[in-house]
Amino acid sequence: MKKFNGKAIYNPHGKAGEYSAWACNFYVGCSNMCAYCYCKKGILKNAMGMDHAQLKKCFKDENEAFEIYHKELKQNIEEIKKTGLFFTFTSDPFLPETIDLTWKAVALAYSLGVPCQLLTKRADFINKLDFGMIASSLELAHTDKISFGFSLTGADNLEPNASSNEERIRAMKRLHSMGFKTWASIEPIIDLYKSFKMIEETIGYCDQYKIGLMSGGIKPPKDSLSLFIGKVHDIVPFNIQIYWKHSITDYLK
Repeated sequence: MKKFNGKAIYNPHGKAGEYSAWACNFYVGCSNMCAYCYCKKGILKNAMGMDHAQLKKCFKDENEAFEIYHKELKQNIEEIKKTGLFFTFTSDPFLPETIDLTWKAVALAYSLGVPCQLLTKRADFINKLDFGMIASSLELAHTDKISFGFSLTGADNLEPNASSNEERIRAMKRLHSMGFKTWASIEPIIDLYKSFKMIEETIGYCDQYKIGLMSGGIKPPKDSLSLFIGKVHDIVPFNIQIYWKHSITDYLK
């Protein structure tokens, strides 16, 4: 597949590419203020490390951003349908500044049969979403076309402006009970015990786990990580997918 790098939609690579072959970013910056955020480090800091979300400079306003997104979506729709569209790697899709345009974009993708994945550290968005944009009733809305992902580290102290991990888990349970697909990003692993607790507390409400180490962070001892992997496989039902990211598989060879 030829790489596509549009203003809104593009083909991610590296660690991001492990999440999805296609992604959409409307905004840069985030107010969750996570201490370990990769966007706030190195060469990315000035371009994406702001402490609030703002529309990417390539867009004049949100209306233009949506028009460009619509065009790029239709241009690549057959390929995007194969794997779905991910929101978002450069911000949080459910911040007060980002939620309206994000959900409008998801509604359009849904109407065209494109699966969407969303990854967030927020739990307060559920009461703000207009599910009517997706379907005429919730009975029609619970499809595998939309999956809600939650970053779960168990480290509230490092995520001061995000919803607590407990609140995120409650939001996951509620969405799962409504019929939506849910998944957890157990990344970065900050503490093996805390990450295991996040998995343990979401069993029965989570349809997939993606698990990875901290980018550039201190890695746990290999024997401890191997024990962690074994314990995770012991408690996660066989029909639930676990994706071990390259940061783990490469480290353990």
